[in-house]
Amino acid sequence: MFLTPYFKKENQTITVLAEQASDFAKGVAQDFNPIHSVGAKRFCVPGDLLFSLVLVEYGLSQRMTFTFAGMVGAGVKLQFPETAAEQLEIRDDKDKLYLKVERQGDVRDCQTQIESFIRSYVAFSGHNFTHVLVPMMEQHQMMINPARPLVIYESMSFDLTTLDFEQVTLSLVGQELKVDGKRGDVTLKFELHSGEQLVGTGIKTLVMSGLRPYDAELVKGMVGNYESYRTDFEQA
Repeated sequence: MFLTPYFKKENQTITVLAEQASDFAKGVAQDFNPIHSVGAKRFCVPGDLLFSLVLVEYGLSQRMTFTFAGMVGAGVKLQFPETAAEQLEIRDDKDKLYLKVERQGDVRDCQTQIESFIRSYVAFSGHNFTHVLVPMMEQHQMMINPARPLVIYESMSFDLTTLDFEQVTLSLVGQELKVDGKRGDVTLKFELHSGEQLVGTGIKTLVMSGLRPYDAELVKGMVGNYESYRTDFEQA
């Protein structure tokens, strides 16, 4: 399975080292958020990697909802339930909750299908900052704090009308930002296609904190820093 280099599993305990999380973020998701870089002060494992590990462990269900409850640090011992129930909770060995998962409908455990689904989703997710969030900030004339650019992954859900596909592509079809003081709630809607066939829809929600009046030069600096991380990775 293509995720093998990005985690370690012993019985039902899964751990992700900082290097593994960073390699996944940059190499698979093309996500260059500095909080996923080794040595970052507030380092955390990408939520998209947790999502991916759930699919690998329990299969792809027709309807799934992922609700994130906390950021996972490097080396945290995550406990994955042995039984694939309709409701799952991913906690660590100290019983701290990180992720809630709801599963309904038919289930498929085809590794080709799961890999395509993961790669399509995390590629879309990894491009959210520059391609989606920055234009939304400009439109609403609000921006996150450039000194602490925190965007929290809140939830993701999808509903598949069929599991009869191997390859899938994802496209953004709707986006909304609701500003409430210093908080911004982002809703992204997407469609899933297999060739010309629509096979499902989904929603991703994010929270942008520390909002302040828009400053084009500061945003330009944030984007420049983000792209420099990409360049450094590609040239390494």
